[in-house]
Amino acid sequence: MCWKRRSVFVVALSFAIAFFVWSQMGMYIAHLLFGVDVEVNFFKLCISLFKEESLYYFLVIFLLNAFIAYTVLLTLYKVAEQYVLSKRFKTKLSHLNNHELTTLFNQKFNRKKNDILVIDHDQSLAFTHGFIKPTIVLSTSLIKILENHELEAVVQHETYHQKNYDSLKIFILQLISQGLWFIPITKWSYQNYKIISELLADKYAISKTGSELGLSSALVKLIKICFKENARPVLVHFSDESVNYRLQQLVSPKNSIPVSLNKRSVFISIQVLIFLMAMIIIAIA
Repeated sequence: MCWKRRSVFVVALSFAIAFFVWSQMGMYIAHLLFGVDVEVNFFKLCISLFKEESLYYFLVIFLLNAFIAYTVLLTLYKVAEQYVLSKRFKTKLSHLNNHELTTLFNQKFNRKKNDILVIDHDQSLAFTHGFIKPTIVLSTSLIKILENHELEAVVQHETYHQKNYDSLKIFILQLISQGLWFIPITKWSYQNYKIISELLADKYAISKTGSELGLSSALVKLIKICFKENARPVLVHFSDESVNYRLQQLVSPKNSIPVSLNKRSVFISIQVLIFLMAMIIIAIA
């Protein structure tokens, strides 16, 4: 399975699980708050298995309501938190904007939408920011240490993330993994999509520049700086968890790279999903 198909599979898997579970929660909440008659619902069926007015009946209701409330509130909190942080971060970036270099780099790389932003910063940063209109952000420190062909490779790498809306996808996958923490495979999807998206961005950069040299040398320089300065990358797509895979791909581009699969997470997730499906089938029958 090629990396592109793997990325589609990982996203589709996580989205399908989220739709299934959240739709069941939504139906239960509609029944609970507005009295909507819902015949096929996992949570409603769980309650119906216990004798009304019994201790277990009230205990199950309390636990289910607490569980659903926690999941919904956690999801809403993460969305609100991301919104606030994005606003603050965007404001900070605008204050750090190096207008002269920003104009120069948009012209240099023929960016008709002016979607490259150069900021004054002492850390070597390169990342894509924004969900609806993603912007490529480069720091002046990064520009100083990279050669022209290396900068081009980095820009092309980030262009892939920009065109593919990876910032938005990664946020949604993270939201799903945190909200549906009881289904571990959603966390696996989130973590592995980040790795796969990096490998795809590297392939895109290589195809656009025509060589692995620019990307390889840029990656090595950034790794050296990270270790030398003991710096912790912030929103940089040269992250520790994917760097080994990326180096393997650059060294041996024709070799297949296995993406880690946590069997325990898959096993637990399958058990949870089978249980949910079984309960719904019982309700239908």
